[in-house]
This record gives sequence, C-alpha cells and structure tokens, in this order.
Amino acid sequence: MTGLADQPYTGVLEFVSSTDPAPGGGSSSALAAALGAALLEMCAGLEVNRDTADLPEGLPGRARELREQALALADRELSSYAPVLEALRLPTDHPEREARVAAALGEASKAPLAIAETAAEAASLGAQVAAASPTAVRGDAVAGVLIAEAAATAAAALVEINLAGSEGADLARVREARRRAQEAREDALATLPRGR
Repeated sequence: MTGLADQPYTGVLEFVSSTDPAPGGGSSSALAAALGAALLEMCAGLEVNRDTADLPEGLPGRARELREQALALADRELSSYAPVLEALRLPTDHPEREARVAAALGEASKAPLAIAETAAEAASLGAQVAAASPTAVRGDAVAGVLIAEAAATAAAALVEINLAGSEGADLARVREARRRAQEAREDALATLPRGR
C-alpha cells in the first residue's frame, strides 16, 4: 500500500473500517492532526498578510511542517503495533513473553507520542491564530484547534493504554501534550462570541 496521504479519502475510510488492525487509532489520530494543521496553515497564511495580525511570519511554514510530520507519522503508525501482536502470540508460559510484550508496547508508544506532541503544537499555534483572526477566519482556526486537540487526546490515550501500569518520561510527555492541547482548546473557545 502506498502512503495514506496518497489514498483517496474514501479509500482511507475503507482501510480504517476494515477488520485489519492497521490503520487504527494511531494513524487516524495522525490524519486528524494533519487536517488540523492544514486549517492552521490556511488561516495563518491569511492572517500574516494582514497588517494588523500579531503573528510570527513563519507560522504558515511551521503549520505546513506539522502537517507533513503528521502524515509521515500516520504511515509510521501502520506497522508500529505489529511487534506487540507478535509478542502476544507467544505462549503464555514463554519465559520471555512478558518482557517482549512490555518492550513492544514501549516501542509502539513512540509514534502515538509523537502524534500527540505534533497535534498539541498545532492546537497551541491554532489558538494564537484564532485569537488574532477576524470573525471571517476565526471559525476555521477554531475548527483546526478542536480537530488537533481531539487528535492529541486520542493519541495520548493510546500511549496511556500501551504503558498502563508503568510510569516514565514518555507518559509524562504525552500527558503534557494532552494538557497543552486541552488548554489550546479552551483558549480557542474563549475567542467565540458569547450570547447576549
């Protein structure tokens, strides 16, 4: 299969909905992160051209990098869980089974951790864009933040499931990414007009 980004959208949905375990939650989270970053890229590109926008000039370029990074992670995630499934197939009384499962789960957590961090950065930058945007653009910026925040939260949940029962730097990092993304969501929602 070529990269997920090279597939038609309906093809991606067919792949995800099949009974094959990949693409699953990780790749889906990465694709959502890419979509959130794409909305950020569009909105930031519009806003940096306005004289009144208080945004760094490099923001559209950084959004593009995040989009490309998320797409690469979607493809990386396609095979990241295979070693876990292989380790789980070992007989339950195999002397190395527990260690191999734990090691495979730790390795399988690296891609969703990177997805969560990528999505959290997109959400944080998107909240800045939403705050600086006029009403005509703000809705798209807020939508990008909400999509990126959902991607970060979903990817973080995968890491927490994989690393259940252990503590360490990866869990701390993914929890921080989720916190940053949720904070960005709140900041973005605060830019919406309130009822009278």
